[in-house]
Amino acid sequence: MEPASAWRRICVFCGSSPGRRPEYRAAAGQLGRLLAERRLELVYGGGNIGLMGVVADACLAAGGSVIGVIPEALVGREVAGRAVEHSGLTRLEVVDSMHTRKARMAELADGFIALPGGFGTFEELFEILTWAQLGFHRKPIGLLDAADYFAPLLALCDSALTEGFLNAQSRALLLAHTGPAALLEAMAAYRPPRVTPWIREEKEL
Repeated sequence: MEPASAWRRICVFCGSSPGRRPEYRAAAGQLGRLLAERRLELVYGGGNIGLMGVVADACLAAGGSVIGVIPEALVGREVAGRAVEHSGLTRLEVVDSMHTRKARMAELADGFIALPGGFGTFEELFEILTWAQLGFHRKPIGLLDAADYFAPLLALCDSALTEGFLNAQSRALLLAHTGPAALLEAMAAYRPPRVTPWIREEKEL
């Protein structure tokens, strides 16, 4: 891993549901514990439910530091009798909107990992990938592909490359591993490709 001074915080995008497979919870817990062991601070969406709660609880239980960023519209809500926001974090930042939340998490983080999740996780992942493609940041982005959850998404990315909607440099922005240790090692060794935003022009037939 890189020195702590250069590699301090990882932002994790993940579901507010635990999903149906136990492997998803296991991967979230393993990642949270590993971040704490490697003295990497966790930045995430501030939730107390689903995989969000699992990764935060695991990091805290292992002695790690966790920063949550949550929009004020979600504070005070409950899901299945549990508060949406996590009250036991190292720091919880309440912001004015979902847009501000994403910008703040991106500002705090030195890298990004997506665990299994739904539309919100997909949206966060693809926005941060788009920002990398446009050259707005050069931070590593990885998928923790528990139980092959992201296999269809990775196949879609490969199809976009084959069909001419991505170039090879853009496709290389997204790393993927099935285990958290291997993923963190790949992210620490990551050297961002030279990416040029690219629109392919075809001659009219």
